[in-house]
Amino acid sequence: MKKRVLITAGASGIGRAMAKAFADAGAQVWVTDIDENALSQVPENWRRSLVNVADEEQMAALSDQMADDWGGVDVLCANAGVAGPTALVEDIGLEDWRSCVSVNLEGAFLTVKHTASMMKAQKSGAIILTSSTAGLYGYPNRAPYSAAKWAVIGLMKTLAMELGPFGIRANAICPGAVEGPRMEGVLEREAAAKGMTRDEVYRGYAMGTSMRSFVTAEDVANMAVFLGSDAARLVSGQTIAVDGHTENPDPKV
Repeated sequence: MKKRVLITAGASGIGRAMAKAFADAGAQVWVTDIDENALSQVPENWRRSLVNVADEEQMAALSDQMADDWGGVDVLCANAGVAGPTALVEDIGLEDWRSCVSVNLEGAFLTVKHTASMMKAQKSGAIILTSSTAGLYGYPNRAPYSAAKWAVIGLMKTLAMELGPFGIRANAICPGAVEGPRMEGVLEREAAAKGMTRDEVYRGYAMGTSMRSFVTAEDVANMAVFLGSDAARLVSGQTIAVDGHTENPDPKV
């Protein structure tokens, strides 16, 4: 049977790359997103749902629909996230903090909460949480994002322990600086916050890795496919960076 793979925030960016990579590997894919226009442009053979992962009612309804239509799920990619504000901690509003943490952490929690029972019933499954290298280091000007991504790793470690006896694996991928529109927004905001140009910040990120390079969404997707495959059947509780080896978490020229 083809693996059944759910990818949140799967209509663009890393999520779409994950969905394509799994589909290319022969899996059935179901993507969620809050962007209705992006969802309308995914391939016709992908299942799709307009869902806010931070809304428990919507996640519960999605779970019920998946149980009815698919009878379960084999791989969960809890990938939804937002960049959050770029500012000094004293300048971050509480609502901005809560909004960032809600999507990045609570969204991951709700996604797992409403799929774990299906995996436990079938006594198998792979959960892949998208964290970040910001979840491995402290990160100036990105307090809510970094805090949430650290917490995602703690959630993953707990899931691996709690769900392992049911044949369910849990791992986290930590992308570094990923080429694409979302990172461009981060570069522009950091440049403004630090009084630098966009290109200076870009070079700082690249030079902060031992491979002197950004990564692509496809690089991250390839790791997700491996972690969701039977080749990784005993890989669980691991935090795996796909970042060209970050050496400097505070990029400077």
